[in-house]
Amino acid sequence: MATHSDSHSSVDDLVLPTSSRAQPRARALLRPLTTKLWKFHFEGFENLPESGPAILCPNHISFLDSVFTMVHAGRQISFVGKAEYMDSWKTKYLFPALGMIPIDRSGGSKSEGALLAAEAVLRRGELFGIFPEGTRSRDGMLYKGHTGAARLAMKVGCPILPVGIIGTREIQPPDTLMPRLGRECIIKIGAPIEVSRYRDRADDHMVLREITDELMFEIQALTGQEYRNVYATKRAESIPTEQAVLNHS
Repeated sequence: MATHSDSHSSVDDLVLPTSSRAQPRARALLRPLTTKLWKFHFEGFENLPESGPAILCPNHISFLDSVFTMVHAGRQISFVGKAEYMDSWKTKYLFPALGMIPIDRSGGSKSEGALLAAEAVLRRGELFGIFPEGTRSRDGMLYKGHTGAARLAMKVGCPILPVGIIGTREIQPPDTLMPRLGRECIIKIGAPIEVSRYRDRADDHMVLREITDELMFEIQALTGQEYRNVYATKRAESIPTEQAVLNHS
């Protein structure tokens, strides 16, 4: 297992000051390439706002989920990714250049930098992507969501978009290095969840759970996955929990 280094333990190191300049070029290059290598079907992309902040929340069944979402969203989007990527020369510079926000999964104050970076992305009017399950599903089932997306949406006042991805697990199954070519991938974007209707209950901690449960219900409706009402992992690639944020404030 990779060890965490001092290079990504500082909150200041995790905050993204500007938009990724490499991502539009990468998207222009990869979009035609991916559509030649795999068969894509897109549904509900009219729900994606043409401008302004929004949080995209896909299910997570493959490493390719964030790649395909970034390539085909058509807008600048930053995703949360595990800080261990910063320990490898292969990904240390490439992933942040493409908009990845590294997060230290040990939690607490070490995760606070990712929260600040995500908020900065949204306040710039861009898209932010996070997997509410926190990590990849090893068995293909859909797991209970963490409340980070709901917390951010309530703070910034932006919609949450449920995203259902089907087929990436068959393209690149767990523990395989090379993706299988010629297979089908379906990406569905559901109707936005507007958190403004919860404003009168902003101090109620149960609101975050209600929004998150609604989000997972919508994702399940898009993918048809079997749902398990337990967390996929205790060390999630997620925005800090309610208690972590309260302890830090």
